[in-house]
Amino acid sequence: MRALVSVSNKEGVVDFVQSLQSLGWEIIATGGTRKLLESANIKTINISEVTDFPEILDGRVKTLHPKVHGGILARRDLPAHMQTLKENKIETIDLVCVNLYPFRQTIEKEGVKFEDAIENIDIGGPSMVRSAAKNWQDVSIVCDPADYAMVIDEIRTHGNTRRETRLKLSAKAYTHTAEYDCCISTYMRAQAGLTEKLFLEYELKQSLRYGENPHQTAQFYAAAQPQPYSLAFARQIQGKELSYNNIQDANAALNILRDFDNPFCVALKHMNPCGAAVAQTLEQAWQWAYEADKVSIYGGIVAVNRPLTAEVANRMKPIFLEIIIAPSFQPEALEILSSKKNLRLLEVDMTKNQDTIKQYIGVNGGLLVQQLDTQIETITPQMCVTQCQPSAEQMADMDFGWKIVKHVKSNAIAIVKDHRTMGIGAGQTNRVGSAEIALKQAHAAGFTSNLVLASDGFLPFDDTVQLAANYGVTAIIQPGGSIRDDDAVRKANELGITMLFTGVRHFKH
Repeated sequence: MRALVSVSNKEGVVDFVQSLQSLGWEIIATGGTRKLLESANIKTINISEVTDFPEILDGRVKTLHPKVHGGILARRDLPAHMQTLKENKIETIDLVCVNLYPFRQTIEKEGVKFEDAIENIDIGGPSMVRSAAKNWQDVSIVCDPADYAMVIDEIRTHGNTRRETRLKLSAKAYTHTAEYDCCISTYMRAQAGLTEKLFLEYELKQSLRYGENPHQTAQFYAAAQPQPYSLAFARQIQGKELSYNNIQDANAALNILRDFDNPFCVALKHMNPCGAAVAQTLEQAWQWAYEADKVSIYGGIVAVNRPLTAEVANRMKPIFLEIIIAPSFQPEALEILSSKKNLRLLEVDMTKNQDTIKQYIGVNGGLLVQQLDTQIETITPQMCVTQCQPSAEQMADMDFGWKIVKHVKSNAIAIVKDHRTMGIGAGQTNRVGSAEIALKQAHAAGFTSNLVLASDGFLPFDDTVQLAANYGVTAIIQPGGSIRDDDAVRKANELGITMLFTGVRHFKH
């Protein structure tokens, strides 16, 4: 029996080959793999001895030869194939242990050159993998070091791998080459500016108990590489397994956290913020966020952008929450919350970066892809379109409200005061309806004057302005852009309200 070994990932390969050799297998090896095995006193056959041809072109060509692929692809059950091998002095190869050049690792290096990426595109490796995978009934293809022990155990027990094992190894091998080609294709298409096809690579992270409802099946997949502000790469410290709806809500929370630098806390329910605040301390931010809507927070999730302290943990503990998200948890905070066994605590990397993030939304028979809305506008007095100019306090609240309303389902209205939300109106079919919900919520909490209203889309009529004034709003921030902007501005001037146009909308459907 013969094995051909040529690996880039050399983890465990010495022990694997030593075991094969001890079971009577001959070992063919190439380049760096052969040097490693020889240094471990493992006798190998140089690939050039098999092909009777030297490795050429700096190793670009070494296994692309009939004596390699003939030995792999020949069907042992066809006499004609075996006769052809005999006539051409080709010996069979019964096991191929190959994994591929580190293309992904190369392109992820900072400042990598295009030429370096090209040189790390494997040619001979995928060819051998596919040949062996095609002839799986006779050949074992081993790409994953995690399979070494299982393969050796089966050979030791049965004299060779079992048929069902070879089929599974073949499937894994095609997955290995598919992922490899997907990575190369994505990279090369980006270099060429092509977008007419999309290839995505995700790994199953978790099979979920069910989807949005118990009758729906669901799975949670993670991207190939870790990312900040990603639930897929969060560390769950305690609590029950995450559900489909938990994951959706937590993802919405992380997108809000991304926009804030100062101590910030947000409470969410059904992917909408129900309370949010920014303050000098996390303790104050939590208190204001909680007080914004003590009813809706029940059974919701809370996310903060600072290490969770014992003081905040003590205040959170009496409240029924599903999830708490933080960049880290102080040991004392963990001890306090540990008695709530079902409470999920998630530690998430919140490192700021400037990477463009793609957002994928499935639709029936298709996929929508867009750049995630991470844009943040700088709110300035020059955006004012009314006679009444904003005060410094109003400017600060409009800046806060504008960041929050961006993350509320359209039509979205946020009522804020003193760097915290007072009322949220989300997802109504008209903007006046959203405004009325948010304004009534603020009034019910006792906030009736000097309020700021933020709207994610323009105000198409002056009715929202009039309603806002009736409830004590003195400043409005909105995108502008309606053909009837003049009506809204005129009404604001009439009512003594200051109004800013940002020139940017933030719809969220």
